[in-house]
Amino acid sequence: MRRVLLSFFGAGFLRPAPGTWGSLAALPAAWILHMIGGPFVLLGAAAALYFSGVRATEAETTGSEDHDPGWIVADEVVGQWIAILPVSYGAWANDVAFLALWPGWVAAFLLFRLFDIRKPWIIGRVDARDDAVGVMLDDVIAGVFAAVCVNVWAVLAHAWILA
Repeated sequence: MRRVLLSFFGAGFLRPAPGTWGSLAALPAAWILHMIGGPFVLLGAAAALYFSGVRATEAETTGSEDHDPGWIVADEVVGQWIAILPVSYGAWANDVAFLALWPGWVAAFLLFRLFDIRKPWIIGRVDARDDAVGVMLDDVIAGVFAAVCVNVWAVLAHAWILA
């Protein structure tokens, strides 16, 4: 069961680029969570997966030289869900279909992958912790960076459209 959670139902075993596959698998799951209860359920699910992911990653990697095996993608799922939260909130607050905001989905996906792969500034420092918290937390921070960029992009895009 731990491997199912950490690989996000097997997405982490897809090759190449399991992190990208995990991020892609997070998108339909985000849509389902949004449909169940909007951004609040999505945020709750991200928090639950973060805490269970830390515990499961710690249990899975204890005694191993590899603290962050590529097949563990629960961290990417959490980060992707955080990155897409502004889109979920915007859809919920404005009573718009979540899928209609596809530019936000694309931006959230691409920006999260950019921050997750490049690991600028504090993201790289947290990743260097070499423990389960570092495995999960660097993606949370990458998701927050992406979410902020999605918000800025949305404000600029809507200001330009309305101008």
